[in-house]
Amino acid sequence: MTEVLRRLDAVIASRMASADPEASYVASLHRDGLNKILKKVGEECAETLIAAKDARLASNAEALVRETADLWFHLLVMLAELGLSSDDVLNELARRFDLSGIAEKAARRTAD
Repeated sequence: MTEVLRRLDAVIASRMASADPEASYVASLHRDGLNKILKKVGEECAETLIAAKDARLASNAEALVRETADLWFHLLVMLAELGLSSDDVLNELARRFDLSGIAEKAARRTAD
């Protein structure tokens, strides 16, 4: 899975750097800026939540998987726009791997 994320990171970075916004969705989001990207993340988040509810009601996970893929993709675009990548998120998840979720949240509160 990490390889898929890295390949997506590379494609997103390449399209942001040199693709024609009229021919590339990623380049068009980059051209339109962070607010447009964040709006898309919000839309995809809402669609994913609805698909999750519908998956439970209809026992159909296909739409949920598709919407989750859309959300992850737009999150990767957001990260790239901000100079980050999936590796940054994976490293943070790895750091938390042996931590209790409760302990990790408590540590964040004391650091803030």
